[in-house]
Amino acid sequence: MKADQYVTVAREGAHESEINRSRFLCSLAPAATEQEAQEFVARIRKEHPTATHNCYAYVIGADAAVQKASDDGEPGGTAGVPMLQMLMRRDVRYAVAVVTRYYGGVKLGAGGLIRAYGGVVGEALDELGTVTRRRYRLATVTVDHQRAGKTQNDLRSTGRTVVDLRYGAAVEIEVALPEADLPAFEAWLADTTAGSAALTLGGETYAP
Repeated sequence: MKADQYVTVAREGAHESEINRSRFLCSLAPAATEQEAQEFVARIRKEHPTATHNCYAYVIGADAAVQKASDDGEPGGTAGVPMLQMLMRRDVRYAVAVVTRYYGGVKLGAGGLIRAYGGVVGEALDELGTVTRRRYRLATVTVDHQRAGKTQNDLRSTGRTVVDLRYGAAVEIEVALPEADLPAFEAWLADTTAGSAALTLGGETYAP
């Protein structure tokens, strides 16, 4: 079953914390695919070649189908996993986190590392912000050119999201609708266009 909504990172950015003289720099970014996530990890590693560790975690898919984490040399389970757990706990999807550590000479122990790596991801999420994306069904409304302008205005005035406009022999207006809204929308469309509009259902998308 597909998720009805998910949360993702609002923008790319970074947040730094100092814990027992070690610097923990969390870089966060939205990532649409696993390849995008891996490219972001590679870019951050390149930016911090002298860092002690560049640990990462990412979650791809509204249903969190792809989850990966790396400790990058830290003791097993003390870096990548707590980072991933923080993303999952916050329901964050389509996102990648890289925590760059510059060792400051004080050992933190397993518990301290888990708190540090998970905590800095949580702080970065708070600082950069998140956006909620909801699941919508795409539907195409086909009307003649005379009715197109009024239909667009009516759609927008009722708070419907117009995704695309295509002009041809007729005008196709693509809208994004919550699945539960479909029956009411069909009735509204028939009423407002006096039955002259055609409605074709398409695939699904996620949008704010």
